[in-house]
Amino acid sequence: MNKGNVREEIKKKLLEMNDIDYWALSTRIKDELINSNEWAEALTIGLTISTGREVDTKEIIEEGWRQNKRIVVPKCFPKNRELRFYQFNSFQEVEDSFYSLKEPIISVTPYVPKNEIDLMVVPGIVYDKRGFRIGYGGGYYDRYLSNYTNKTISLAFGLQIVDEVPVEEHDVAVEKLISI
Repeated sequence: MNKGNVREEIKKKLLEMNDIDYWALSTRIKDELINSNEWAEALTIGLTISTGREVDTKEIIEEGWRQNKRIVVPKCFPKNRELRFYQFNSFQEVEDSFYSLKEPIISVTPYVPKNEIDLMVVPGIVYDKRGFRIGYGGGYYDRYLSNYTNKTISLAFGLQIVDEVPVEEHDVAVEKLISI
């Protein structure tokens, strides 16, 4: 099984999902996350701002703000393939970057070191029940998570779950997968 082929197959299935299912499932996944012990115990939560047909995170972010959680989002530094997380308090504090990502404007958002992030919501395209994932192919999260010691969760639609993804030495599994 080739990671690239599996990634493309699932991306195609995600694009075929209708809007009603997308929003209904995103809401159910959001509800399960915000009712989890991991969410309740976390003061600082790292996650991406969803794009395309990823599980919607905008409502999760807004709920975090309502609960006075510190929400941090990643900025990619392609030169050294590094992620750094920055706290943001408004969607006006992010900008479009490469690959249609929404990233923090680092001149107006404070940097947050990884040891201060209590819960990391890890993005991906394909997952297996062991918590291994196929992301977007850059390896940013695997590098970041290699020495991250707090809680990790991924959010996925059922169609993103496969029996087993190919695992390489550097791949890091998430601790919990919330999927509907």
